[in-house]
Amino acid sequence: MARIFLFRHGQTTDNRDHIFSGKRDPDLTEEGIKESEKIRDVLKNEKVTKAFTSDRIRSKKTLEIVLEPHPGILPIIDNRIRERDYGELTGLNKDEVAKKYPDLYPLWHRSYETPPPGGESLKDVEKRVLEFLTDLKMVLSPSDTVFISASANSLRPIRRFFEQMTPEEMSTFEHEPAKVYSYEI
Repeated sequence: MARIFLFRHGQTTDNRDHIFSGKRDPDLTEEGIKESEKIRDVLKNEKVTKAFTSDRIRSKKTLEIVLEPHPGILPIIDNRIRERDYGELTGLNKDEVAKKYPDLYPLWHRSYETPPPGGESLKDVEKRVLEFLTDLKMVLSPSDTVFISASANSLRPIRRFFEQMTPEEMSTFEHEPAKVYSYEI
């Protein structure tokens, strides 16, 4: 069976400052670099054959660091594993939005079906991420070891797929910094 190692990008300036990133392209913080190095150290002895990331700096830089012990592996960019589009909330401070819209914030932030104004719901993200997984399964061989560097909300549907979570479970869990999830397919 092919093995998949899934991890969230390291901390960004937007993560640190509680900003809805979405389509924004913030860089990693020093802490984000350290988190990426921890992931690298966990995966350094794996025989990676394929590596995927979105086009966002945060995911690409994280994967670049993780691949340091694996020369010759070229990352494949796939925008279907890009972060959720937060629409009109993009660039806004999460704490301020929660204060201004206490009833709507929980829906916009983590509801499975309710998108933020002008943005994507987690259900929308799941649709494109599952298309990515379907295509990935078609190109995998049993000897493949795959690294996937993605954002929190694109990791949610991948974990839901492998861990058989409900939409509610998928919507509410938090990703532990520098945590690597592994699956067989």
